[in-house]
Amino acid sequence: MKKFFLLLVFSLLWISCATKKQILYFQDAEALNAKSAMEHYEPIIEKNDVLYISVSSMNVEVVEPFKRNTGENYANSQNQLLQGYLVDSNGTIRFPVLGEITVAGSTRAQVVTMLRDRLSEFITDVVVDVRIMNFKITVLGAVNRPGVYSIQDERVTLPQALGLAGDLSVDGKRSEIMIVREVDGKQQVAHVDLTATDFFESPFYFLKQNDLVYVQPSLKGVKKSGFIPDIPALLSLFTVVLSTVIIITR
Repeated sequence: MKKFFLLLVFSLLWISCATKKQILYFQDAEALNAKSAMEHYEPIIEKNDVLYISVSSMNVEVVEPFKRNTGENYANSQNQLLQGYLVDSNGTIRFPVLGEITVAGSTRAQVVTMLRDRLSEFITDVVVDVRIMNFKITVLGAVNRPGVYSIQDERVTLPQALGLAGDLSVDGKRSEIMIVREVDGKQQVAHVDLTATDFFESPFYFLKQNDLVYVQPSLKGVKKSGFIPDIPALLSLFTVVLSTVIIITR
């Protein structure tokens, strides 16, 4: 009986142990030394994005017709989205004087160049600035701070997004991070392994606006949702039961 008990204890302890390969990030990080970093990245403007567009010049009066005036002042950032330019289902915005302009499928820099070229016909020293106002990502699952995060500079990597969410919890499965992305009106799902560095060169290293990042729970995390929380708890319960049986049968 004692031999069986010891064998069972060692077996449960072995199962409950996490290996190095299950925990560490970027285990082949040395391979990155030979790779060039992606220094230039710009998100693509999509339908239903909300754009902030600023037009300025030394001559304030000549710029006035090209400013969007809603007639209302919005105090908080959520309502300030109403002052932006909504990219409609056709991928266009309605700009004062210029009319409909197609922006979906273009980068922010391309839209700036396009607007500056067209406005130069009316304003000699025009300065244009364009921003995506609703750039946000959602991080869910086995992280310490799940939620929706607004990205101010329109540039965020997967590791940065997980950092915003407080990193993976102990129960997060590092080898299988799921990313859900909308591409041309269809949902696209990808799985990323954080224990390797292959994803540094994948299309999912930089996240796009409205991406959903889901961290799946590990086997240990799944067990915690059951009646027996985990292996140590199971071991403690078994020890108590076995001790009770030994005392009664003596």
